[in-house]
Amino acid sequence: MSHITIIYESDYGNTQKMAEAIAEGAKSVPGTTVSLKQAEKVTADDMMKSDGVIIGTPVQMGSMDHRVKTFIDTVCGGLWMGNKMVGKVGAVFVTGSGYGGGGAELTLLSLLNNLAELGMVIVPLPKNTNGYEYGGLQWGPPTADPPGFIWNRTASRMKASQRPGIMAPMWPELRPP
Repeated sequence: MSHITIIYESDYGNTQKMAEAIAEGAKSVPGTTVSLKQAEKVTADDMMKSDGVIIGTPVQMGSMDHRVKTFIDTVCGGLWMGNKMVGKVGAVFVTGSGYGGGGAELTLLSLLNNLAELGMVIVPLPKNTNGYEYGGLQWGPPTADPPGFIWNRTASRMKASQRPGIMAPMWPELRPP
């Protein structure tokens, strides 16, 4: 049994809708449970109970949302000091900024950098993922959908979210006791 926590913030509802679509994909993996949490409400305990974490943010001026950054600085800092996330699975997604441009790639990379610092096993989005051409970058799925969310890109989002659920149980020996 694996538990995936999807952490996000949303300004206009798109990031929340994408988080919900990703949650549906993760839930489709047998033996996987999922929780959705806004970044401001995530605790260190939530992170410790997770086998995998998927972080999503709207792109704001080529960077992550300030609430996601605050979560990383406050909650993840102590976990990093104690090596508490080593070996757990991590993935990311973003919304806004134009398809693959306007800061999406920079934001995805900065999120992934934080997962790497925590010692997490990063799960990318391979280009052979079903629906990749509708919403994929190798770092994770972005979307530039206007308010209202275009669902024809959901295939790659859901496939992306299945990967952490499938991979989470694979590295228990990497995790600290």
